[in-house]
Amino acid sequence: MATISLQKGQKIDLTKGNPGLSKIMVGLGWDEVAASKPKSGGILGGLFGGGSSSAAIDCDASAILLDAQEKLTSKDRLVYFGNLQSGDKSVKHSGDNLTGAGDGDDEQINVELSNVPSAIQKIVFVVNIYDCAKRKQDFGLIANAFIRVVNPVNGQEFCRYNLTDSYAGKTSLVVAEVYRHNNEWKFAAIGEGTNDASLSELVRRYQ
Repeated sequence: MATISLQKGQKIDLTKGNPGLSKIMVGLGWDEVAASKPKSGGILGGLFGGGSSSAAIDCDASAILLDAQEKLTSKDRLVYFGNLQSGDKSVKHSGDNLTGAGDGDDEQINVELSNVPSAIQKIVFVVNIYDCAKRKQDFGLIANAFIRVVNPVNGQEFCRYNLTDSYAGKTSLVVAEVYRHNNEWKFAAIGEGTNDASLSELVRRYQ
């Protein structure tokens, strides 16, 4: 099965049509513009803007588990580098990557769909730049950002969403979400940039 390449705003089914799928791995990756090399044809390289920064850009991926009212109701439903698994242990973070160097996923979040409590209706995946205000950094310094969904059992990549919009001036990204629909799980490509200066600011949107 070929990977489905998604555009901003598109949605696909995950469990419908994939009977027995109970776990997914959500991989997120990015490069610094100064250090990045455009892919073949240069389609994605540098599309996020330009610029330079003396400090390495530390992007952090997080997952926010929301109820039916799209609210974060307890702190153990926020999974990030400071809390590597949800209170119910259905969502687990691979750990912090401080630089984004290298190819492939920079951070990974594993979701055991079959174990997500029924009270959780949506999992939102976000990326923010750590200490962005002090370091004067924004997503104009980031290129080649993507999110992908993989079946960890066989390594099959279901879908990939390359964030090709210009996010210059933005300091946080609402990248995508996995959500329940008619007792199945779906994936939606969001790609919304925000000016939240920290994860705590971003999380306030859901409180």
